[in-house]
Amino acid sequence: MRLDKYLSKSLHITRKEAKELIREGRVKVNGRVVKDPDYRVKEGERVEVEGKEIKPKERVYVLLYKPKGYLSTTEREKEHPSFLELIEERFGGRKLFAAGRLDVDAEGLLLVTDDGELAHRITHPKWKVEKEYIVELDRDFKDEDLERLKSVELEGKPVALVRAEKLGDRKLKVILTEGRYHIVKRMFKALGYNTVSLLRTRIGNLRLPEDFEPGEFRELSEEELRELKELVKLK
Repeated sequence: MRLDKYLSKSLHITRKEAKELIREGRVKVNGRVVKDPDYRVKEGERVEVEGKEIKPKERVYVLLYKPKGYLSTTEREKEHPSFLELIEERFGGRKLFAAGRLDVDAEGLLLVTDDGELAHRITHPKWKVEKEYIVELDRDFKDEDLERLKSVELEGKPVALVRAEKLGDRKLKVILTEGRYHIVKRMFKALGYNTVSLLRTRIGNLRLPEDFEPGEFRELSEEELRELKELVKLK
C-alpha cells in the first residue's frame, strides 16, 4: 500500500494531508524518515507519525448529522446526493453504509460504518435498539391522541412505540425500536397529522451532539463503541 494511502486509512485524513505529513518529515518507516508519498509499505513494516505507531483500522464507525436533502443510501439520485459525499474525502476507499435509513427530507443522527453485523443488529427489531425523534406536525396535537398512538398499526402490525411525549402544541418526542419505511410519518398520518419536520436525535446510546451542525461528523469514541456493542450483545 502506498504510504500516503496508509496514513489516510490509519488516521482518516485526506491524501493531501497525508502527503504534507510525509513531506514534512514527520513519518518514519522502520525507524527511518521517509519523505516519498509513493513509498510502498510492506507487510510487517512499522509506520510511525511523530513517534506513534499507526495501523489502518479494521472497521470505521462514524456519527454523522445528515442534513435535509441528502439520501441515506450509498447511491445518489438526480436531485439528491448521498450522505457519502459529506464524508468520502476522509474515508475514501472504505465501503461505508448507513446503519438504518433516514428520509431524504429528514435530518439528524446517522451511524455510518463498514461493520455489517453491527449495522444489522442495530436495525433489526429483535435487538430493540431505541431510535429517538423530534417531530413537528402541521397542526396542534391533541392530548388524547397520545394514547391512540400506542395502538397504531401499519401493514397489520403494531408500531414498536416505546414512548411518546409532547414538547409543545405541535412538537413531540417519539422513541421507537423499529425502522419501517417512513414509519414516523405514517404513524402520525394514521391519526390525521402531517409531519412538517423530522429530526433523529438518538440511536441506542449514541446521541446527536447539541453543538453539531448539519453535515458535521466524527468517529465514535472507544467508550461509545463498546457501549453500543454491549447493547446488541457483540464483543
